[in-house]
Amino acid sequence: MGLGVVVVEVCDSNLLSSVELEQLEEEYPEIAVLRLDCVNLCGLCKLRPYAMVNGTRVFAKTVEECVQLIKQKIEEELRAFDDIE
Repeated sequence: MGLGVVVVEVCDSNLLSSVELEQLEEEYPEIAVLRLDCVNLCGLCKLRPYAMVNGTRVFAKTVEECVQLIKQKIEEELRAFDDIE
């Protein structure tokens, strides 16, 4: 399996940027974490911690909750990928 089956995009201006999301790459070798200057969701970015997981917005009220939701979404995406193979 190649790297980057699941792509997690994080905006540098978002609250979530303070978290070391790259650690998720150790937990899930199939993912790639990308830090971007902007993902054009400024309204959401100001209000809540969020990331894009394979193009789907994942957000929550707290950073901790958001990281949990990101992990859940990664696992969903990986299961879907395994079903295809």
